[in-house]
Amino acid sequence: MPDTSLSTIERTRRDIADLRRGLGDLLVWLDSEHLEIPHAPELRIRVSKLGEFLERLHNGLEQQEKERAQLVGLFQVSRAVNSTLELKQVLNRAMDIIIQVTHAERGFLMLSDLNGDLTFQVARNMERSTITSPTFQVSRSIIARVAETGDPIITTDATLDPRFSEQDSVISLSLRSILCTPLKSHDRVIGVVYVDNRLRAGMFQQADLDAMRAFADQAAIAIENAQLFESVQQKVDEISALKTFQDNIFASIASGVVATDLDDRITAFNRAAETIFDVAADESLGQPYNQILTLLQSTSLPGLIDQVKQTGRRRIAAEIESDLPKRGTVNLNFNISSLKDAGGNPQGIAIVVDDVTEMRQLEATREMLRRYVAPAVVDRLTSNPSLLKLGGQRQEITILFADIRGFTRFSEPLPPEELVDILNEYLAVAADAILKEEGTLDKFMGDAVMAIFNAPLLQEDHVLRAARTALAMRSALAELHNRLPKQLRLNYGIGIHTGDAVVGNVGTEQQMNFTAIGDAVNLAKRLQENAEGGQILLSRQSHQCIRNEIVAKRLLPVQVKGRVAITEIWELVGLKNA
Repeated sequence: MPDTSLSTIERTRRDIADLRRGLGDLLVWLDSEHLEIPHAPELRIRVSKLGEFLERLHNGLEQQEKERAQLVGLFQVSRAVNSTLELKQVLNRAMDIIIQVTHAERGFLMLSDLNGDLTFQVARNMERSTITSPTFQVSRSIIARVAETGDPIITTDATLDPRFSEQDSVISLSLRSILCTPLKSHDRVIGVVYVDNRLRAGMFQQADLDAMRAFADQAAIAIENAQLFESVQQKVDEISALKTFQDNIFASIASGVVATDLDDRITAFNRAAETIFDVAADESLGQPYNQILTLLQSTSLPGLIDQVKQTGRRRIAAEIESDLPKRGTVNLNFNISSLKDAGGNPQGIAIVVDDVTEMRQLEATREMLRRYVAPAVVDRLTSNPSLLKLGGQRQEITILFADIRGFTRFSEPLPPEELVDILNEYLAVAADAILKEEGTLDKFMGDAVMAIFNAPLLQEDHVLRAARTALAMRSALAELHNRLPKQLRLNYGIGIHTGDAVVGNVGTEQQMNFTAIGDAVNLAKRLQENAEGGQILLSRQSHQCIRNEIVAKRLLPVQVKGRVAITEIWELVGLKNA
């Protein structure tokens, strides 16, 4: 209401008060001077009636002022509850206004939870402060009745009201004036508004109840809107969190992911794709993929994408080699599939790409290394690089030595180039036989070869593997002789011994060899030196291990070079189950 109206009302109230005091003084004067004033009784009656009129005018003005205050309060409540969707703040402000307008001592607002139980949402006092839970001392019976029936309750003095005077809460708390009205949404009670004055009776009238009901209607709308907003906000937050989670997963995928729409424009380009193609995502999104992946247009990729678009069938593990700026030659593995909606309608293409360049380089390096180092050693080191250190361990192994008999004399008349070619053919026979039995090709020594079994990989049948290797070498040489001229036909002398040796890496930190060292190695070498061309000699230890599985002929003991004791030997003829 404008300030001019307020000042006019205040001025009128002061004028009426002045007139009432003046009439009171006039009545006192008339009573004291009635004997001397003509018609004094008649005049006094008229003055009294004028006083009664002023009293009615005063009461009417007070009532109008109260109604005006209620209307102003209701307007403020309406403006407050519709000013924001922050429900707690709105209801606190509205409750302060209701307490002010109704002259209540306290005000409470309760809402039904999911189980239908009423929980306090707002608790305020006349000082506009929040009441803490230990002082939630209200008439639970009145609140329960309003929530159950949906009808408001007003009582001017609950201690004298027969409806509530016997209630424990009313008696123990000495409750007086109480006003309680339901909060309704679509004819459903969703809560209760409760105000009271524990000190004074007769505080609330019908007009206060009407104001409370109007407030409750406004509050119910605000609560419903706020709850709807909160629900929508929660859904938005959930969707936002889910999108963030998906974006994080998408960005964290090690594979590059590129998605296109039906017009071949890029709709997704993750962090891994940025690294693989050396293209920023913000530069690629919305652009045709063939303009972003320009250098791949000369590869099979466009054809693969067209096939997937036409057939809808997925293409898996299509490896493409190409040159990319700043990266050079790369090997990329593509998985291409069709993007479809819930109805199975095509929406675009998904391209998943893995950069296998480093893997291919490692494989090439490993294959090259296998040509210089025993494959078993290469496999062991690549699976456990910590083994690449100097040192070894003592263990039982079987050692095979093979030497081409007569090679020195054979090599004298031949040109070096031809000699190397012939030597490689003979060494290949030995190497193939050793690797087939998963032996470790220790080293080539001119026209000789050394192999060990049971290291680095443990083999329960390592002695038998060595025996099969020697027999396979002899058999393969026979086949090689069929392809060579008679003058180029040579034979291996082979020695095999089983015993303990130290197996490990020998050399320096910069250059090391995986080998075996010990007397067992020396004995195998001496056996080989005593073997004739095409002969396979076994030590007593090797023979004992496999005597039930081989055919062997015992030979006369020999005294090998460097050893005092006589060495028992057997000649391996073949396998019993062959």
